[in-house]
Amino acid sequence: MSVASVGNGPDESGPEGKAAGPAGSQAVMRALDVLEAAASDPIDLGTLASSLGLTRSTAHRLASGLAARGYLRLAPGEGYSLGPKVMELGARARAQRPLARIARPHLEALAAETEDTVHLGVLEGDWALYLDKLPGRRRFEISSRVGERHPVWSTGLGKALILDGDAATWERFFEIGSARGPNREQARTAWLGRMSNYADWGYAFDLEENEPRVRCVAAPIRDASGLTVGAISVSSASHYMDDARMKSLSQTVTGTADRISGELGWRRRPSGQ
Repeated sequence: MSVASVGNGPDESGPEGKAAGPAGSQAVMRALDVLEAAASDPIDLGTLASSLGLTRSTAHRLASGLAARGYLRLAPGEGYSLGPKVMELGARARAQRPLARIARPHLEALAAETEDTVHLGVLEGDWALYLDKLPGRRRFEISSRVGERHPVWSTGLGKALILDGDAATWERFFEIGSARGPNREQARTAWLGRMSNYADWGYAFDLEENEPRVRCVAAPIRDASGLTVGAISVSSASHYMDDARMKSLSQTVTGTADRISGELGWRRRPSGQ
């Protein structure tokens, strides 16, 4: 049974549903509506039908067909939820579109807009690994290289990668690659305070912690589940990065990170959810 055949029947040309056009196309669109309706939480048949504007019989035919192919699963007392076939296709989609390839056009646009150095990185073990770098147009060179690993605690990109962690996680990363000196405890306290702010804001700064006279703004990239799978940053000489510009850039950088995340299936939840 093909997806296009799911839901074909005498009432398919009626007013219900969101899609218009040929019956086959309409059935496909309705099937996709059913999948999306079950994506967040299990949904019972009555709620499914009413939320999509379908008759109960049409909703049942669509959901049953999708369940038969493994795209939905029906749990007694719970309703319909996404099935194993969706998980399988999601894994294949991720394999077909690695992060660096997905992010590249967005990084190019960000570099052109800011004229500064742009990085893409991931967490590899206890370190921030640079996957891509686009040099800036200014007369200032950032010394980083693709394939390098840097301490998480000192780089803006590294901080963005661990924003979802708790204080214990942050402290552990502070111990890795951190310079030791007479003001270590004071530095730790100040750094943890900044991390708490960054977690609230959804982006992070490097305030010349990783390289003298270099500042950067960074934001996390998330997958469909909301997990952080990477981060991007914009870096430049400190005299191009005063506090006001860093604050302004935070919106630009998070916007780019959100667009990359969107291509990975992530959607920002409305406030309060």
